[in-house]
Amino acid sequence: MATTDRQATTLALAHALSAAERGLAVIPLSRTKLPALRSPHRGHATPTPAPCHGECGNFGHGVYDASTDPKRIRELFAAAPWATGYGIACGLPPHHLIGVDLDTTSGTDSSAALRELALRHLFTVPETVVVLTPSGGRHVWLTGPPDVVVPNSAGRLAPGIDIRGAGGYLVGPGSRTEHGVYATAPGTAHLVPAPCPPALLRLLLPPPLAPHPAPPVTGDHGKGLVQFVLAAHEGQRNTRLFWAACRAYENGIGPALVAPLVEAARNTGLSEGEARATIASAARMTRHRP
Repeated sequence: MATTDRQATTLALAHALSAAERGLAVIPLSRTKLPALRSPHRGHATPTPAPCHGECGNFGHGVYDASTDPKRIRELFAAAPWATGYGIACGLPPHHLIGVDLDTTSGTDSSAALRELALRHLFTVPETVVVLTPSGGRHVWLTGPPDVVVPNSAGRLAPGIDIRGAGGYLVGPGSRTEHGVYATAPGTAHLVPAPCPPALLRLLLPPPLAPHPAPPVTGDHGKGLVQFVLAAHEGQRNTRLFWAACRAYENGIGPALVAPLVEAARNTGLSEGEARATIASAARMTRHRP
């Protein structure tokens, strides 16, 4: 078993390095499909004021460890010799990867659900990279615009369709898990991820509020949006910031709330650049100039 695990780790590292050559940032995964390295802050009695995304210099920060640097990738796998797979971080340049996870474990026909969505909203799923999962599902790889933050979601589009966006990751082809091996679908390994159809991209973003007379905007409303961002947990930060910024622009206080929202986002662990990019995306979505 130990020899088999070492072989699986060697293969996973080779596949991860190959993905990195294509500009895909990777991390080692365990057989459970979770990041192989535990957080160095796990079990600390006193939490840090803001979540650490690797600023401490240690490994174990999930997708925030993801890299395309071969030296760093080798170091990550050396620190996790039990890793048998690798994850590909979504939402990062240059591809800004979006993963459409068509799951089969729920008993629903998620592929049929995606076809129905395509017919209803008049888009075609382009020819792109497709990864087959051991359970019989599929991961469809798409790319997004650099100025749009696509949140993670589970079953929001339709039962069995999960979305991997900013802050999420996809299990890379060649990874070995408890249930089997992930593999690229025949005829797609040579492809590059295709751009997400605009009609599908609109479905992946948080829905705008229905048009209605805007209530008077008060200082308390702005404070409430800032508190909404401050209450974000890991995996929610970009989504909450995007939602709050959209509401701020729709209610006419977007420009005045940029600085407080940026500060709130920084307190949750986002960088100033990430925060301003998300707010600018919200401004464009609500047809306001950043």
